[in-house]
Amino acid sequence: MVAAKPTLHRAVVEHLVRQVVYERLGKALPRMATAPNPLVVNVSARHCHLTPQAVEALFGPGAQLSVFKWLYQEGQFAAKETVTLVGPRSRVISNLRILGPCRNLNQVELAYTDAVALGFDIPLRLSGNIQGTPGCMLMGPAGFFELKEGVIRALRHVHMNPADAAFYGVKAGESMKLNIGGPCAIALDRLLCRVDPSFKLEVHIDTDEGNACNLQPGTPCELTK
Repeated sequence: MVAAKPTLHRAVVEHLVRQVVYERLGKALPRMATAPNPLVVNVSARHCHLTPQAVEALFGPGAQLSVFKWLYQEGQFAAKETVTLVGPRSRVISNLRILGPCRNLNQVELAYTDAVALGFDIPLRLSGNIQGTPGCMLMGPAGFFELKEGVIRALRHVHMNPADAAFYGVKAGESMKLNIGGPCAIALDRLLCRVDPSFKLEVHIDTDEGNACNLQPGTPCELTK
């Protein structure tokens, strides 16, 4: 059974309601309410991206990823399938989620605390830039698959389409700052901008960063240049 497509994200609903309320009251919209899209901030937990060949090696000939949960970015999903990651000290992380659809390279994304527990010294990299990074062994129900390289901590980044980039006055490859409010308020610098017409406005931070600020669905966040 295919997982149902997600309903409107809370941030999207709040953005639309805010615009309607200000319009009904006859008041000028705050600047952020005039943005083309609402800001969504999500914690990206440890996961891996695999090629079709790796999926078959781990789950058997002809195996394909199946949808467990649709993600915020269009067409992206958390798969039902998981693997066990074996680190250099023979320590393991079980139930490592695979994100789909399949890609043309194999990559494992961990937080620094994950890496320390496993015995990895991982670099901070842009997704897809895996040259010279550590490798690992993955174990699935049908066999093993060795990654010669590809274990990284992903740079914190923001997905945005050209309309969002124009609103914030940034270009692909530039950096922004994310201000996160609440009792554990923090500011995260060097947030990499990734711009593509297919992207929805979404910031990805890892579990270490999310735990540091106790990010919750209602935590106020602001994106600045």
